[in-house]
Amino acid sequence: MTEIKENLLDWLRDAHAMEQQAEQMLKAQAGRIDHYPKLKARIEEHIQETVGQRERLEQCISNLGGSPSIVKDALGKMAAMGQAIGGMTASDEIVKGAIAGYVFECFEIASYTSLIAAARTAGEHEVAQVCGEILVQEEAMAAWLLENLPEVTEEFLVRDATPGVTAKK
Repeated sequence: MTEIKENLLDWLRDAHAMEQQAEQMLKAQAGRIDHYPKLKARIEEHIQETVGQRERLEQCISNLGGSPSIVKDALGKMAAMGQAIGGMTASDEIVKGAIAGYVFECFEIASYTSLIAAARTAGEHEVAQVCGEILVQEEAMAAWLLENLPEVTEEFLVRDATPGVTAKK
C-alpha cells in the first residue's frame, strides 16, 4: 500500500502544480480581457475556485505527510507565463484563449478523475471526496466555456469586422 500512497501523493503534487498553472493562466487571461465582460466575470469567478482548489490540495498533501513540490509548482507557473505571452501575439486572442481554457479544463477533469480512483484505491476517502468536489467545479467551468464558445466567437467576428473596434481581447 505504501507505493500506492506514494503515487497518490506525487499525483496530488502534480495537481497542485496544475492549479498553480491554472491560477496564473487565468489571471493573465482575465487581466487582458477588455471587451468580453461575461467571459471575464466567469474567469474571475473560476480564479477564486482555483485558489480554493489549490489550498484544499495543499491540505490533502499535508495530511498525507508531504508538501507541494517547489519544482513542479515553478514549472507550472513558467508554463502559464509562456501560454500568456504566446496568446498575446494572436490577433484572435480571445477565441484562442477560450479554446485553450476549455482544453485545460478537460485536462483537469481527466486528472481529477484519475486522482479519485487513486485515492479510493489507497483508502484515502477524504482525498477522494476533495478531488470529487474539485472535479464538479472543473466540469462546470468546462461546460460553461463550451456553451459560451459560440457566443465569444461570434462576438469576436462582429467586433473584428467593425472598423475601429478592438476585437482580440
